[in-house]
Amino acid sequence: MTNIVVVYHSGYGHTQRMAQAVANGASAQLLAIDADGNLPDGGWEQLKAADAIIFGSPTYMGSVSWQFKKFADASSKPWFSQDWKDKLAAGFTNSAGMNGDKQGTLTALFTLAMQHSMVWVSQGLMPSNSKAAKRDDVNYLVSYSGAIAQSPSDSGAGEMSPGDLETARLFGQRVADVAAKFRP
Repeated sequence: MTNIVVVYHSGYGHTQRMAQAVANGASAQLLAIDADGNLPDGGWEQLKAADAIIFGSPTYMGSVSWQFKKFADASSKPWFSQDWKDKLAAGFTNSAGMNGDKQGTLTALFTLAMQHSMVWVSQGLMPSNSKAAKRDDVNYLVSYSGAIAQSPSDSGAGEMSPGDLETARLFGQRVADVAAKFRP
């Protein structure tokens, strides 16, 4: 079995709920970045031991949260020793807007993975983009580079779209399936 870690920051609970769905699909461990941008004790070792790392952050002002950025900047130590080289990587995000510049966040997560010489896993889901499509369908927001979700700014985490959460779960499952193929 592969060792997959979902490392994420969540400001209001939406990204945490999405992280849980990704982790459920991947049978992964959750590793939360705290409100000060830090990992818990043993977090860096947990990431070093992982076969795959799935990054998650809310989209704030078109990119990752400052807490996630602090984590990314602190990852220069594992970068220097190439601790994550050739591990699988993937990413997900949530924002209030239907578009919300989520692609900027996914690009930041992708760039972090590329800096670490990781191998990126795409969404792998066909879009729900026909006239018959409904908001709660899988991949309704249509992303190929990672999982995305939309939560209105005045909604709680418990009100997230079931389709977005199922998209996140299937995304986690895809990462686990790809990881199993790469495992010696």
